[in-house]
Amino acid sequence: MAACPLGAHYLPVPDTARPMSAPRAELLAFLEDVGLARYTLGRWHFEERHLCHAPQERLFIRGAWQDGLLPAAEPGSDTDHAYRRMAEQISALQRTLNFGLPSLGQRWTPALADLDAISLGAWLRRQGLAGDESLIGYLDYCCKDDYGAGVEQVSAWAGVNYFASRHGFRVPSQDLEGTHEREGVFTWPQGNAWLTQRLAEPLADRFHAGRVALSVRNTGRQVSVTVWNAFGDHVETWQARQLVLAVPLRVAARLWSQGPAELMREAARLQQAPWLVANLQLSAPLLQRVGAAPAWDNVVWKPADPAFLGYVDARHQRLDPRPVAPVLTAYFALAPSERAALADPDWRPWARRVLAAMTPLHPDLPDKLQRIDLMRHGHAMRIPRPGTRNSSDLQRLQALLPGCIQLAHADLAGYSVFEEAFEAGARLRNWTLL
Repeated sequence: MAACPLGAHYLPVPDTARPMSAPRAELLAFLEDVGLARYTLGRWHFEERHLCHAPQERLFIRGAWQDGLLPAAEPGSDTDHAYRRMAEQISALQRTLNFGLPSLGQRWTPALADLDAISLGAWLRRQGLAGDESLIGYLDYCCKDDYGAGVEQVSAWAGVNYFASRHGFRVPSQDLEGTHEREGVFTWPQGNAWLTQRLAEPLADRFHAGRVALSVRNTGRQVSVTVWNAFGDHVETWQARQLVLAVPLRVAARLWSQGPAELMREAARLQQAPWLVANLQLSAPLLQRVGAAPAWDNVVWKPADPAFLGYVDARHQRLDPRPVAPVLTAYFALAPSERAALADPDWRPWARRVLAAMTPLHPDLPDKLQRIDLMRHGHAMRIPRPGTRNSSDLQRLQALLPGCIQLAHADLAGYSVFEEAFEAGARLRNWTLL
C-alpha cells in the first residue's frame, strides 16, 4: 500500500490575522522549524508545496458533485439567510469572547462556561438557527468530523469553537462576492503522521519504539516505569527524575494507579468516539460523475450510513499530472455502541460496510479494488459533551501537577486536535523540579 493516512489527515493553517497568543506563536515556531512556515517582511508565509492543492473539497448531493462542503443556496434564499445569520453569530462571538486555537492557555470566562453547559443543538435553537436543513446537516457533519459526535451530543462551546477559533463561518454566496477565501490546510499523503515524524526526528536514538508502558509508580524523588519490550519479549523497568504522560487520560489513570483523584474522576467521566479508517488501493482511476472535479476531500450529503464521513484522496498532493491509480481513505465516526463490534477480529463485515458506503458514489469501484486496509480506533478521540471543558477536575489537571509526573494530551482541552495536543506538551517548557 502506498503512503496513506491511518488517522487524522490535515492541519488547518494558523490564523495570523488575529492578535497573536503565546500558544499560537509556539505552534508557528514549530511550523517554522519543520519548514512549513517562514516569517519575512512582517508577514507569515506558508509552504505551498504542503498546502492542500485545488480542488480542495466537494460534496455529493442530489446525484452530482458540487464545489465546497456547505450545500449550495441561491443568493437571497431562506437557506442563504440562515448561512449569513450563522456567520454573523460566529463573527460576533469571535469579537466578544476569548476563542483561540489552541484553547489551552487561553483565559476561561463565565461566558464560555455558559456555552459549554448546553449542546450545540440547544444553542442553535436559541438563536433561531435550527430550522434550516442544509445548515443543520452541515454542522452535524462538522461536529462528527472533528469530535466524533453530532450537534446534539457536543457542547455549544465546542461547536462554536470549531469556527470561531479559526477563520469564521464561510458562506458560499460571500465567496462569489469575493469577501471570503477558503481556509488553507496542510496535508500529506500519510496524513498527520508527517507531523509526528517531524516531532520524533530530533529525539534520534533516544526514541525507543516497540515498548508498551504497563505501570507508573512515583517512588518519591523519582519515577519508576514498568515497560514491555516487544522486540526482546521481556519486561523492563525504567527510572527517571521526571515523567511526562503524553497519553489519553483514561490510559494515564490505568498506568498511574496512585495518581490524583481529579485524574481518576475525569478518566471515568470522559467519553471517547470509536472510528474506522479504511484505505482502498485501486487499479485505475475511477470514472467521473456529473459536477465538480475530483477533490482532496469528498463528502456525501446525508449518506445511507450515518457514520460515513466521506473520503480523502491520499495521492491528491502529487505534482505529476499523469493519471495514477488512486488510494482513497474513507472515514467512519461510529456510535459508541459499535465499539464492541469494532474489536471483533473478523474484518470482512467492516470491509463490506466500507464498500456499501463508497459504491453509490463510484459504481466502478468494486471492479477496480485491489486491496483494502482497515484501521480500527476503539477510543479515537474525546467527545466534548456539554460540561466537559468547565469540569473543575479538568481545569485542575490543566495546571501543573505537584511532583515529578505531568500530563500532556489533547484530552486536557476536552477534545482532540493536533494544536491542543501540541500546546499540552509545550506548556511544560518551564517545568522544573524543586
